[in-house]
Amino acid sequence: MASIKKFEDLEVWKDARMLCRMIFKLINKPEFKSDRGLSNQINRSSGSVMDNIAEGFDRGGNKEFIYFLGISKASCGEVRSQLYRAFDRNYITKDEFEISIEKTKHISGRLTNLIKYLKQTDNKGLKYS
Repeated sequence: MASIKKFEDLEVWKDARMLCRMIFKLINKPEFKSDRGLSNQINRSSGSVMDNIAEGFDRGGNKEFIYFLGISKASCGEVRSQLYRAFDRNYITKDEFEISIEKTKHISGRLTNLIKYLKQTDNKGLKYS
C-alpha cells in the first residue's frame, strides 16, 4: 500500500466505480425507471461504495480508512439486497442480476482483504508519516 498515493489508484475503488456505472445502466431501463424509490436508493448506495473508499483514504490514517471501508462494505451489501428486489420485480434480467451480484461479492471480498491488511500493517497512514 506504500506505493498508493491517491484513492484512484486503488483497484477496489476502480471496481466500485465500475459497479456504479453498471447500476446506472440498469436503473435507466424503462422497467426500472418507473420505480423511483428503488432506483434512487440503489443509485445512492452504489455511489456510497466508491465514495466511502475515497473519503476514508483521504482522511490519511488507517484507523479512519478502516472505518470508512466498513461503511463501503455495508453499502455494497445494501446494493446486493436491492439487486434482489430489482430482480424479483422483473426490472433486470437473470444475466444482469448474476453479473451484478458477482461484482458486489468481488468488491466486498476486496474490501475485507484491504481491511485485514490495514489492521496488520505497521504503516499507520499518511497522516502519521
